[in-house]
Amino acid sequence: MKAVEVRGLIRQYGGKPAVHDLDLDVAAGECVAILGPNGAGKSTTIEILEGYRHRDGGSVNVLGVDPAQPNRAWRNRIGIVAQSSDDLRDATVREAIHHFSRFYRQTRGVEETIDLVGLTEKASSRVSTLSGGQRRRLDVGLGVVGRPELLFLDEPTTGFDPEARQQFWQLIEQLKSEGVTVLLTTHYLEEADTLADRVVVIARGVKVADTTPRELGHRNEATVSVHWLENGAAREERTSTPTAFVAGLADRIGGEIPGLEIRRTTLEQAYLELLDEETQ
Repeated sequence: MKAVEVRGLIRQYGGKPAVHDLDLDVAAGECVAILGPNGAGKSTTIEILEGYRHRDGGSVNVLGVDPAQPNRAWRNRIGIVAQSSDDLRDATVREAIHHFSRFYRQTRGVEETIDLVGLTEKASSRVSTLSGGQRRRLDVGLGVVGRPELLFLDEPTTGFDPEARQQFWQLIEQLKSEGVTVLLTTHYLEEADTLADRVVVIARGVKVADTTPRELGHRNEATVSVHWLENGAAREERTSTPTAFVAGLADRIGGEIPGLEIRRTTLEQAYLELLDEETQ
């Protein structure tokens, strides 16, 4: 079952394509990360799927509805965490969550949502007094209070410190375990590697990759770099059979291998290499 089905999506600004002939499928319960440099068309694509921006061509189906013709029942089934927002500044966190919860038929409950996004200690604080990371947590809370079937996350952890980002990842894993479909844009490649079942890379409005994080740029087939210490010197060997190499190295050294590290190509390295190839 598909939560999102896009065929031949086109969006132009001033006669120049921002998104060109884009196809996209997202299965129900799947987490898909859309990656690409600034201006690639990621946010435009997301906003079209959310029903907040019109398209110039192609077909779009989100939870069985064309988002160009949304209705209230459809809105009740989606959650949105936009890149930025600046409303409800004079409300408290609790008041903001309560206000948004009234828009939905089914909700998590105000206190449950506040606890879920780690704002219990700030529940009575005004939105205007929150730090950037705390405000981002509130944005996430507003996006999930309605128990969405499909959650749109546009750069959700901007401004998060490492601890807050880890907590957010745990939240998304919990939502995924509940069967929520997640469509995510992010500049944090580690985030995509951790959360996404698939990654879609867009460059200059065109889809250039659609695969699993592990297989992007043939990461699963690439050679790995084995590092160790031997006779007081740092050693390195690149190999496509690291298990056999390490086993032979352990036999030669006669036990534990000092300073052993096995480094695989990261998603970020594969992503940057792909973009470099597309711009040549």
